Amino acid sequence: MMMMKSLICLSLILLPLVYVVEGGLLGGAKPIKDLSDPNVVAVAKYAIEEHNKQSKENLVFVKVVEGTTQVVSGTKYDMKIAAKNGGGQIKNYEAVVVEKLWLRSKSLESFKAV
Repeated sequence: MMMMKSLICLSLILLPLVYVVEGGLLGGAKPIKDLSDPNVVAVAKYAIEEHNKQSKENLVFVKVVEGTTQVVSGTKYDMKIAAKNGGGQIKNYEAVVVEKLWLRSKSLESFKAV
């Protein structure tokens, strides 16, 4: 009986730790499941708008091709975005955006053609 109680106590301690280590809370990158989710699209459009301001280009959002999210000091979006340039050619770009909902802010960390 004592052994069973010890086993139950050990399980109650280890199960939450396994959840945390397996990516529940430690910030492991997770694939974006719904690439057409309005929030994901808004973040991608923000990345293109910020890039256009910084580079004086005129890229136009087409779609999110793939991406991951990771909880760091906010939500980090690492995305591949298809965008159309001024000549109508569609290219893929890699963008990293950090969104801090509690501050209602986003920042473009990087943006490059791939």
